[in-house]
Formats: sequence, structure tokens, C-alpha cells
Amino acid sequence: MITVLDSIKLSTEYLEKKGVESPRLNAELLLADILNCKRLDLYLKYDQPLSEDEINKYREYISRRAKREPLQYIIGKVDFFGLELKINKSVLIPRPETEILVETIINREKDKNSLLILDIGTGSGNIAIALAKSLSQSKIVAVDISNEALKVAEENVNKHNVINQIELVRKNILEDTNFYNLKFDIIVSNPPYVSINEYQSLQEEIILYEPQIAVTDNDDGLKFYRKISEIADKNLKTGGRIYLEIGAGRSEQIENILTTTGFSNIQFVKDYQQINRIVYGIKI
Repeated sequence: MITVLDSIKLSTEYLEKKGVESPRLNAELLLADILNCKRLDLYLKYDQPLSEDEINKYREYISRRAKREPLQYIIGKVDFFGLELKINKSVLIPRPETEILVETIINREKDKNSLLILDIGTGSGNIAIALAKSLSQSKIVAVDISNEALKVAEENVNKHNVINQIELVRKNILEDTNFYNLKFDIIVSNPPYVSINEYQSLQEEIILYEPQIAVTDNDDGLKFYRKISEIADKNLKTGGRIYLEIGAGRSEQIENILTTTGFSNIQFVKDYQQINRIVYGIKI
């Protein structure tokens, strides 16, 4: 008989030997998913024996995690801004830093009505859905180059009942910047901002499993900021706002891009490590 506690201990030791960061936390979260309970509830189940099916599924999960597959892909979901979202390998895993981007927009825009928002590179739809839930009068056009990503976003849009607020559109903004003369109040994006030179130094979890197209621009890490600023020049209202997540050490370069394309009042918001992570500005 293998109990919950036995399984956690054995799995923690195995993941630790494989060099997985935070092995105990990973072991507990994976088992909690299988037992359909909260992680903290495991402490009340330590003596509970696992069924053969549960053991086999847990072994599969632990094996996948040991090969560096991200936990979020294994369980197929992630919590973002208090919302449970479906994810898979077609989309970037939403991260806490992007919650700061959403929070910044909500704090600055919550008193405004009938906002028209463009979300570039929507992925799982995490930014668009979080904004739609908090800014209930907003309408959002969410674009992505990937059909598979848009399928995931559509599932999440339906799950959270914001289908009347969000329009999903397939578009490669590097080749097609036509938004049919729409004038947006806000443009938001968490674009690929890792340069091709930086990409190989990232964690194995990212390189092996997350979609490269969502991580790096295969250039200098600034390509999408230049293109987004061009789109903003044509499709953002005078007085409209731009909100972007940025890579570490890129503040000055991105400020120059935005200033050159007609933005003022450019400000930065720091992440939990006190790194400039969000930039916003107002179109002159």
C-alpha cells in the first residue's frame, strides 16, 4: 500500500535527483491535480492509500516533469489573475509578471467606459479575458499568428463567458497591420522579447516545451516593439494608451522607440524583482 505521504516523499527525492527546481512543491501540485483537491488538502490525506490508477497516473506525471516538461502543461491549466485557464504546448505559460501588466491597465482605466482594446499576441487569451472580466464595458480584439493558440483562447473565452466582449482574429502583425481603420483606446501586448542570442541561455523547460515563436523574435528582442509602435501610430486614438511587457534591461531602447513614434508620459512599472517590466505611454 502506497499512501499520499509515501508518494510525495519518493517523488520529491526523484525530482530532486533530476535537478528539478522546487521538487516538493512540484510533487505536491501534481498529486493534488490527480486527487482533484487543493495542495494544502494533501496534508489531511497523508495516510490515504492511492489506487493503482492514481499511482500509474502519478508516475506518468512525475516522469514528464523529470524530463523538464512544465507542470502547467502536464496538468493542462494555470491560474492567472484569479482565473483558471486551459493551456497546452501551443501557448506560452502565463506568468506572474503579466499579471502586473493586467493590474496596471485595470488600475489606470477602471473609471473609463466603452474601451476598445487591441491585444496583440493573445496566446491563451489570458490578458484579454482578465481585462474583459474586470473592465466589463470593454470590447477587445485579440490577435495571434497561431491557429492552435486561437483554439485555446476560444476555449478560455467560452469558459469565462466573455464571448460577447472578445473577438479573436488570426493575424501576422509583421506582415499585416491592417485593422480596418479601427481606432483603439488601448493597445496591449506581451510580445516575444527574448533576443535570439539570449534564447539558448533560457531554462530547459522553455527551450524544450514552450512555443519558440512566443518567446523570441529571432532577432534583437525589439522587433515586435517597433512593429507594435507602427500599428499604434495608425490605429491608436490621439490620447490612447499603450501598455507593453518588456524584457530586463530594455527600458531605454523601448522608451526611444515609443518616443520616436509619438508617445509621451512614458512610465515604467517594476516587477517583483524590482526590474522594469511594464511600460506605458500616451499617444500625442
